[in-house]
Amino acid sequence: MCSEFIGEDGNEKFWQFVDTSVRSYYNLILKKAGQFLTDLQLNLLKFALALRSYSPAVHASQQIASDEPPPEACPAFVSIHVKMKTNHFISEMSLTAFPNVCRPKPYLYKNDHTYPGVNKTDVPVVILYAEIGTKKFTTFHKVLSEKAQDGTLIYVLRHFLAPQKMLLSGYAVELAIKSTEYKAVDDTKVTGQLVTFQTFCDENDDEVQGFLFGTLKKSHPEIQEQLTDLRRHLLESTNDMAPLKVWEMQGINDIFRLIYTRCAHFVFYLLQSCLCFSCQNLEDHSFKGFWHSPNTLSLSFQHLSETIGVHPGDGELFINGLHIDLDIHNPFSILDILRGEARVLEGLHNLGIKGEHQGKLLKLPVSAVDDSYSLDIRHPAIMWLNDIENDPTYRSWPTGVQELLRATFPGVIRQIRRNFFNLVLFLDPLQEESVELVKLAELFYKHKIPLRIGFVFVVNTKDEIDGFSDAGVGFYRLLNYIADEYDLSQLYTKVEVGETLSVDTVTAYLKKKFPKANAERILGVESEYDYKRQDGALFYKKSGLGALPLALFNGVPLSPDETEPDELETIILQRIMDTTTAFQRAVFMGQLTEGSDVVDYLMEQANVVPRMNPLILSTDRQYLDFTAKPGYLPGVRVGVIDNPTGKPSEDNTVLYRAIWASLLTQKNKAAAEFVQKLLIDESSQLLQQGRTKMKDFLIQTFVILLQGMDEDAFEKKFNTMEVDFIRSQQLFCRDVLKLSPGQRAVISNGRILGPFEELEEFTVEDFHLLEKITLSGSAEKVKAKVKQMGMKPKHASDLVMKVDALLTAAPKGEVRRDVHFIKDSHSVLNLSPRENEVFYDVVAIVDPLTREAQKMSPLLIVLSQVINVRLQVFMNCRAKLSEMPLKSFYRFVLESDVSFLANDTVSPGPVARFTELPESPLLTLNMITPESWIVQAVRSPHDLDNIHLQEVSGVVTAEYELEHLLLEGHCFDLSTGQPPRGLQFTLGMSQDPLMYDTIVMANLGYFQLKANPGAWILRLRKGRSEEIYQIVTHDGTDSPADAGDVIVVLNSFHSKIIKVRVQKKADKISEDLLSENSESKGIWDSIARCGGSKKDDAEKKKEDVLNIFSVASGHLYERFLRIMMLSVLRHTNTPVKFWFLKNYLSPSFKETISHMAETYGFQYELVQYKWPRWLHQQTEKQRIIWGYKILFLDVLFPLAVDKIIFVDADQIVRADLKELRDLDLEGAPYGYTPFCDSRREMEGYRFWKTGYWASHLGHRKYHISALYVVDLKKFRRIAAGDRLRGQYQALSQDPNSLSNLDQDLPNNMIHQVVIKSLPQEWLWCETWCDDTSKVTAKTIDLCNNPKTKEPKLTAAARIVPEWVEYDNEIKQLLRRAQEEEDTLHAEEERGSSFCMQATCEA
Repeated sequence: MCSEFIGEDGNEKFWQFVDTSVRSYYNLILKKAGQFLTDLQLNLLKFALALRSYSPAVHASQQIASDEPPPEACPAFVSIHVKMKTNHFISEMSLTAFPNVCRPKPYLYKNDHTYPGVNKTDVPVVILYAEIGTKKFTTFHKVLSEKAQDGTLIYVLRHFLAPQKMLLSGYAVELAIKSTEYKAVDDTKVTGQLVTFQTFCDENDDEVQGFLFGTLKKSHPEIQEQLTDLRRHLLESTNDMAPLKVWEMQGINDIFRLIYTRCAHFVFYLLQSCLCFSCQNLEDHSFKGFWHSPNTLSLSFQHLSETIGVHPGDGELFINGLHIDLDIHNPFSILDILRGEARVLEGLHNLGIKGEHQGKLLKLPVSAVDDSYSLDIRHPAIMWLNDIENDPTYRSWPTGVQELLRATFPGVIRQIRRNFFNLVLFLDPLQEESVELVKLAELFYKHKIPLRIGFVFVVNTKDEIDGFSDAGVGFYRLLNYIADEYDLSQLYTKVEVGETLSVDTVTAYLKKKFPKANAERILGVESEYDYKRQDGALFYKKSGLGALPLALFNGVPLSPDETEPDELETIILQRIMDTTTAFQRAVFMGQLTEGSDVVDYLMEQANVVPRMNPLILSTDRQYLDFTAKPGYLPGVRVGVIDNPTGKPSEDNTVLYRAIWASLLTQKNKAAAEFVQKLLIDESSQLLQQGRTKMKDFLIQTFVILLQGMDEDAFEKKFNTMEVDFIRSQQLFCRDVLKLSPGQRAVISNGRILGPFEELEEFTVEDFHLLEKITLSGSAEKVKAKVKQMGMKPKHASDLVMKVDALLTAAPKGEVRRDVHFIKDSHSVLNLSPRENEVFYDVVAIVDPLTREAQKMSPLLIVLSQVINVRLQVFMNCRAKLSEMPLKSFYRFVLESDVSFLANDTVSPGPVARFTELPESPLLTLNMITPESWIVQAVRSPHDLDNIHLQEVSGVVTAEYELEHLLLEGHCFDLSTGQPPRGLQFTLGMSQDPLMYDTIVMANLGYFQLKANPGAWILRLRKGRSEEIYQIVTHDGTDSPADAGDVIVVLNSFHSKIIKVRVQKKADKISEDLLSENSESKGIWDSIARCGGSKKDDAEKKKEDVLNIFSVASGHLYERFLRIMMLSVLRHTNTPVKFWFLKNYLSPSFKETISHMAETYGFQYELVQYKWPRWLHQQTEKQRIIWGYKILFLDVLFPLAVDKIIFVDADQIVRADLKELRDLDLEGAPYGYTPFCDSRREMEGYRFWKTGYWASHLGHRKYHISALYVVDLKKFRRIAAGDRLRGQYQALSQDPNSLSNLDQDLPNNMIHQVVIKSLPQEWLWCETWCDDTSKVTAKTIDLCNNPKTKEPKLTAAARIVPEWVEYDNEIKQLLRRAQEEEDTLHAEEERGSSFCMQATCEA
């Protein structure tokens, strides 16, 4: 991981580290890394190692190696193209070159480490898979690096380590307090090994209520037993958590403010620790008079609200002015931000800029690189066809710019008599495309589109060419004649599309249209209409635009594809609509008024340039680092750097030395004139030939310049200048600028433009453009700030150049915010940074009784340990609280450095550790992980959904595993622009192409795939998807956009989001993926397969299978789930396949389900889906589970599944569900059972009969979500899933809506997505149905009773007689399975994985 961290700073540093690194202890590795890193970077490296941030990059190489596959029991091997050689090949490599055999080369990934050698493409590629620092690696590396330097091969290194598990950090664990209104806890006693607290943590490091028992025991070993008793007593003294009264809550935030203002250094402990205890403990103290100045705090609240939109109770974090949204950012992305900031901060520090000046320069609004530069179109060479503001044709149109704000129908183009929209066409009349483009312009003109149209005709500029010898010149002269005498709108009317303009066409048109005109006078050598013929070509040349034809819209060049005549009409109309919005904003803000000239307003924008030079305007820019320690040319401000073609010598450097001598000895004006004269061919040749002495040469050649030059100083400098001076410049060009000998380049404030092509020119206009871009970007702003520092002009100029290069080279992110507080002596906690060190400016605005505080406090502690910070903390408390805002205990698992145990061995890793918890509340454990993580509980005998510490002896432990990283994407049909609903993708490797698969949603074309670190190939699934569609292009992947295979590399914990564009094949345009007769006939490998029988695709066929879907969380509901499954199986002869949502199943259920499947003969599959980031997130586990029941039905199951039946876990089935599956839904996508009305005593609890639901449903019924059947074919065809998600997104923003999400949502959408009401006997519930109807019930649901609140287990045994029988049968089965498991010693799972652990105790 250390090598990967260093590798991000440059390929050369990576190989320098590899060459010198040895396998050693942690501190030796850091010592070696310190040779290439600064102190700050070394601290960030420690943080990265503690995070295991680069473990995915190392593991990715492991997965790539497995696709070779590697030789057995081989710790290191090389892959030569596609053939592998191991140790025995070393001797051959060291003695002979590789045979010249043509072999396919392996794909090299963007993050591969290629040894810096001779850049050749016709040599073998050798990939070494090895662990850095081992003997095998050293042996291979020595030979391969030597041959790479010789140019014999291309040497690539990939990590290859023995797989091992490791504990991760960078995530959080929450123990949320559950409602105990309904008792829903399993009474089964937990069996299995009880793990003690010391298994996971060292008691000596434990802190309890402020006592550091580790320190105490070391200091007083004679009373260790008493200290242990004291610790136990303290742990047992906080068992109760009584709820606070409303009046008690009012003062909680006041107490925080008091502690905060009086005890500044206690604030971190306060934020991290006391939030996890009962807030009533704070109320036991009496604090008075803590307000220093209430008015000051009130003003601070108002100031924050007005400046950055922060209100009381909000929590925000800023690092160097960058807003860190903790709902989006995680420690891994924050590490990236810290690394990016480190480069700039260290650069400024090295330049001597410190303190307040650092912050001011950082917050400068350095302009981001603009990718839509505009050319100034106020040029006389443009021949305008029309003028919206002055032509009589548009006289009836309104002229006011306020008309832009008038409401119109969507898509309507406003007709206003202003030149808002301007189209300029650069055309060569002889090109076929010119005819089509002029005809399109004529179409715009005739239909009165509010578009001013201009032409620049680029024709032959030679004076001797006339209109009878060149059709282009003839056309231009005829055009001028028509413009003078008639109307320009008649252009090209006689030339057919697809024809080329010819002299005959021009003369024939002239004779036919203007029979009285004198052709010789118009087209001949003495033509009167040849004026300004050169202007168009000159304007085109100076503009720097590309190949003709060209189109500019308001000066912005359109791409060649957009200029195609078939596309241009659509593009122009779309640009008009888009630009209208910008004009409306300008009018609304008062930037564009009635008196403004619209064209002048457009051409005075910051993105308007006098010339288009792609080299200057490119978004891909390289910069020199002026902040590093001086290398070549120390202290010299370089104006010219010589890069001679050959080896410098006395004879061939005369001209170079003459130029440098003049620059170093003469005044600016004299030196410039001298160099210009010197570079004239005759002068330079004379000087190079050495025919005369320097002084004689000056007298003979530059008599005029002698008065302004210091001859003696020049000659002395010239004669004493060493050739090594030129040689050092040549080395600078080679090693720093990466130029080959003789190549040319321009450097502007550190930005490198070049190398130029041999015949490429960099004109005066280019220098003017470069100056404009440089100054408008940041140089002027930097200059103003540097001027305030009061430096001498010479030093200030150097500093401006260096700071400008540093700031503009930094990656452009969001705008930095200037966060400051007014009168902060009593309202802001200030912690000063260490002096004379690089520091980060961190501002935290926090309400301590919020989730943001739970996240922020441990992060601030770790940041203060990793980096030098100047910290400001503002306690942004709400004045009044009506309820306790925090309803959970929270631990952020984060460390600043790798930790070691007492015996100096590396700690297995961090864990989430909960101590001093109250025993009374019922808790549920939630993992809060980065967005791309898919984690599962893999070991815990406890019910993690219902943790009641009063009933637990010992410590509750749980181990989670990072099973997969998430690959997300968006897919669109290139032809329609719409998502291809039902399209399937597969993800795999070359050896196993189908490992994971998924379906594309209509919502945003979204899809997701599970994967692990490595290189993956994305393909369309074989079958309908591959037959109908083809992948056209893709973004965000690791292969070229037009590559046949879409390769995606997952090598970090960051989210990976790709974009894929597909297109129907030419012969499949009319085909539909989701048509009635086009369903895939094979059983789909689901999103997550964990069990059940599996057949090859060729053998799969449509089977009569009952597909049952259910969800469960917690041991009690898993107990109910098993009983429900048994009841289903007992009442049907049809094969059954159960589908379970894997996300929340316990380890014990996943371990035992296979035993149950084998015993009862059913299939099962565990499906898994990560809640999409763009869909409104739920925070309560129960509501998340409800969401999974309804929101993802179209993507959870394969297309081959026609119907799915959802059955609640706490249901007992008494009928054959095949009957429900085969029920006619009468065109509806799903069928639900309505709530019963027969139990009259519950009438007051039927909320759907009054208020909103009564008016919304009308005559329809409110349906219960405990049982429903879904026709998935119909469901997908009408895009029901996309409609439900859209409605959910709108309603879920209101926390008071969708109280019962899983059933409120379909009932709310009943008018858009019809529900088929199932017969009442399909679901009986004692709460709502009377006793007489129970006899005919086909399923019985154990729904909660809001009146009696009877516990589920009691109700189950009382209501359903067979429930106890089923329960006992399942218990016996589980007991037998446990006995079998105890007799076997499971082999440890192979392969590396990432783990997380959590422990909690009272």
